[in-house]
Amino acid sequence: MSELLGPPVEAAAGLSVRGADAVDQAAAASTRTAVTTAGVPGKLAAKDPTLWGPEAEAEARIRLGWVDTHTRSRDLLPQLAELTSELADLDHVVLCGMGGSSLAPEVISRTLGRPLTVLDTTDPGQIRAALADRLERTVVVVASKSGSTVETDSQRRAYWQAFLDAGMSEAEAGRHFVIVTDPGSPLAATAAEMGAFTVLADPNVGGRFAALTAFGLVPTALAGVEVAELLDQAEAFAGSLAAERDNPALALGAALGAAATAGRDKVALVPDGSGIDGLGDWAEQLIAESTGKSGSGILPVVVESPTSPGATGEDILTISYGGALTAGELSSGEGPGGAPDVAVNGPLGAQFLAWEYAIAVAGVVLGIDAFNQPNVTESKENTNRILASGAPTEQPSFTEGAIEVYAPAGVPNDLAGAVRWLIDGVDDDGYLAVMAYLDRGADADAARLRPTLAEALSPPVTFGWGPRFLHSTGQYHKGGPQVGSFLQLTGTVDVDLPVPGKAYSFGELQAAQAAGDRQALADRKRPVLRLHLTDRSAGVTQLLEAAGALPKRR
Repeated sequence: MSELLGPPVEAAAGLSVRGADAVDQAAAASTRTAVTTAGVPGKLAAKDPTLWGPEAEAEARIRLGWVDTHTRSRDLLPQLAELTSELADLDHVVLCGMGGSSLAPEVISRTLGRPLTVLDTTDPGQIRAALADRLERTVVVVASKSGSTVETDSQRRAYWQAFLDAGMSEAEAGRHFVIVTDPGSPLAATAAEMGAFTVLADPNVGGRFAALTAFGLVPTALAGVEVAELLDQAEAFAGSLAAERDNPALALGAALGAAATAGRDKVALVPDGSGIDGLGDWAEQLIAESTGKSGSGILPVVVESPTSPGATGEDILTISYGGALTAGELSSGEGPGGAPDVAVNGPLGAQFLAWEYAIAVAGVVLGIDAFNQPNVTESKENTNRILASGAPTEQPSFTEGAIEVYAPAGVPNDLAGAVRWLIDGVDDDGYLAVMAYLDRGADADAARLRPTLAEALSPPVTFGWGPRFLHSTGQYHKGGPQVGSFLQLTGTVDVDLPVPGKAYSFGELQAAQAAGDRQALADRKRPVLRLHLTDRSAGVTQLLEAAGALPKRR
């Protein structure tokens, strides 16, 4: 990271980007000059689908609605006001959605302090806990662009059955659902059968770009957010997108592209503590799914705080993010390695649009179709095969305490040795991904593995909750540079939960998703170490102790 984050700063409508020009100018040739000479700012603001090449044109033509979706989303405001009034007695809002259907609403609700329960899991314990919480006062927002997302459909089925089991009629149960989906999707037809409220989303916006569409606005409006303010912030910022100067989103996109082409193809996303909570998790999907394909891409690394390890490195561009700054303030986001390379500060609505635009620009620079996700379905297809035919029988390599270890032949026969084998095999230009198919609430301490392992490992360490990350970094794992090593965590299910109307339970679905993802990684000859926690709490504690005792690999 730079010793001092200073000028120049580029700003528009309360959003500022500091340090980006220095990153761009450090490259052999200015990326920003190249894209402005090619007319990219004006073409992108005009939604020109040719920017990403002829092979991407057809996809881009139907995916650029995010550029001005904030204007069309104003048409939703009367419907949202009516819906909020109609459901005023249902004050516990649950969002069932994955990836682009859940990450932005979670950022919005956390940042603006409004309660929203997000279910982006198939873990039976986490779902059972949600079902037991204020059911009679619950409104369930079921959000899926395709209308066929297996996790979301399973959660919808579980809530429908729970309402009926609580003594509600089908008509009464239907009132507790709001369906958000694209026009013509299977979920729209299901909503009509349920008698649920339906809000149709902008069909010309892909999921990870959908923060300011119905997917971001419906659940947060029900939770009490004044969503018109987000649209106001985006609209004010949108006026800068066609400009060659005073265009902070262009500066950010050029810096991302310049850094990646110069070998700094990992981006640490660091909150600076100035008022935006969780934007890194949303940006992680945007970056990974948009760029991680065709053997290249930018790896996002979500870092917990400026003082957390793993935010620096020769191939890492460090970006801090936070809320709008008052005059004279400087966002340092400073950690042990100094100030970040780039700081992005501004209101949340503008942040969403700025990052979407920046990633689209980075796609132009890298020659990548920013709007497809060619490898996302692979793990899904593996999961479906496993559910249909049954999970393969596996025997642990060995068991130590509360952890069963599943490792390739030749791996040391002790937990510390097996973990050390995995991290020692990470190349200097590689990364380690921790993938936890666990309960994001009850097993929350598992997330401490990322900073703990980052203390021992110089290459970046990422952390993802399964199956959520399959809709996010899962695309990068399979389509990006094949330099990843993978630590998969699974856990024993003490009390399972059936998926109503299906032949499998949530525990079986979760296990099939983990096995399907392992298969996709194994097919690519990537190192995978699976640790199965027979006692989740004890296993997490045991693993943290083992990871904390690892010698540093520098």
